[in-house]
Amino acid sequence: MKRGFGKLRKAVTVSLAAALTLGLLAGCSGGKAADKQEEKVLRIGVLYGSTDDSWFRQQYTDIFEYTNKNIKIEIVPAVDNNQYRYNDGTEPYVQPDYLESMKKIMTGSNPVDVVVADTGTLKQLIQENLLKQLDPMIQEDKFDTTDYVPSVIDGIKDLGEGNIFALAPSFSSSALYYNKKIFTDAGVEPPTDKSTWDDIFAKARLVAKGEGKDRVYGFSFNRYKGNDPFWDMQYTYVGGLQLKTFDDKAENMTVSSPQWVKVWETISKLAKDKIIPDSNSGMNDNEVWTAVSSDLFLSGKVAMTIGESNYVNEVADANNNASKIKNFTPVDWDVVTVPVHPEKPDVGGNIYLSNTFSINSSAPNADTAWDYIKFINGEEYAKLKSRSNTYEMVSRKSYIQPKQGLSYNIQAFYLLKPLPPTNPKDDKMMADKPGLYNVTNMGRTYFQQVLENKKTPDEALKEWAEKGNKMLQEIKLNPKTQFQEDGTPFVPDESGNIRY
Repeated sequence: MKRGFGKLRKAVTVSLAAALTLGLLAGCSGGKAADKQEEKVLRIGVLYGSTDDSWFRQQYTDIFEYTNKNIKIEIVPAVDNNQYRYNDGTEPYVQPDYLESMKKIMTGSNPVDVVVADTGTLKQLIQENLLKQLDPMIQEDKFDTTDYVPSVIDGIKDLGEGNIFALAPSFSSSALYYNKKIFTDAGVEPPTDKSTWDDIFAKARLVAKGEGKDRVYGFSFNRYKGNDPFWDMQYTYVGGLQLKTFDDKAENMTVSSPQWVKVWETISKLAKDKIIPDSNSGMNDNEVWTAVSSDLFLSGKVAMTIGESNYVNEVADANNNASKIKNFTPVDWDVVTVPVHPEKPDVGGNIYLSNTFSINSSAPNADTAWDYIKFINGEEYAKLKSRSNTYEMVSRKSYIQPKQGLSYNIQAFYLLKPLPPTNPKDDKMMADKPGLYNVTNMGRTYFQQVLENKKTPDEALKEWAEKGNKMLQEIKLNPKTQFQEDGTPFVPDESGNIRY
């Protein structure tokens, strides 16, 4: 789950170089907080955390506190991880409601000043008028947002119906990596930015070659061996179309539609024609393990694959150590944007804003909160973090540079706008009704029947809809109902034991 502190949990050690840089930043924060010498407490609310908040502080607050000696920062988690980490099993696990928990620490006698959240939670808080609009403060202080990556600032504006309620100092993204040599050998023009999915699939057919263990696939939704076409399709391809498996109330299936049929026809044909790998592709019990053997792209088994921005480091490291890796040939590569659907030619790329920073409408220290947000979204901070953050990209494009001195199409990671965020209420519904996962996973059984030519996509989707509707009715009668692989229901009792 993408929540609160973001996808990254790895602690960052503050190096001597960074410490020296702090001296350069001292006095750069400016603003009202720096002018007032009385001690202030700035409370920052995050979606979840624990007593160990060192990662968040190292990433987002240490430098600000260093340059603002009179400000003490408190990190306030909406959900305390420790209550679940040390659960001895005597109490059933209850999925926390992150949105409601965040709203609690934003109200009351001691509300937080700054709110750190993902885009789904941010959107809900905006809609409930719980956040301050930042546009007036941006204009008053002439805070420059023109250097922001358009996909980041436009994505934030979309959440606020054209207004800015938050800023994000960094973002994560994906792009389409491609093997130049495979395209050159096949005499095929390589992919370009904003290519449609159909364009990419057509090129994949032209460059796929070989048989058996020597097969080179044209495209893969991810780089790992043992891909599952059904789930890859669900997350990457179907998600871009914003197709849903069932309606908002989880009462009726929505998969029996022409658009779903077209999706299944497209992906199943690619899998059956071995243009994309399936769950058994590339698996070889007799293969000698190497540092790249489990990676379809690095091992030369796929011409194009979708990868995160930090995958650049893995590709570069493998190439730099090629002489140490048995039977490995360095990959000549580049990137373009993730494919788009014609209906939304500028949206995609899995751009994700894991940590947006906004000001609570009830903030006791709104001015200090704004000074803090300005600081971590400013140029000095971006310059520093562009060197030390290897997992995300800074939001100011002037400080986005290719990694490890390489030359590649780095704009591919931020040309597209983010997909609309998921609704936290949907996450809550999935947690409260765990059997909904079984309903979705049931589709995998029917998709496999399509791959085995036992059913047409239309037939399989209709059967999935019929079976799924029965499962949804069981869940409606008892929200805790879960299902076996064949759809047979079982209901956990109050102690979490299963009753068949």
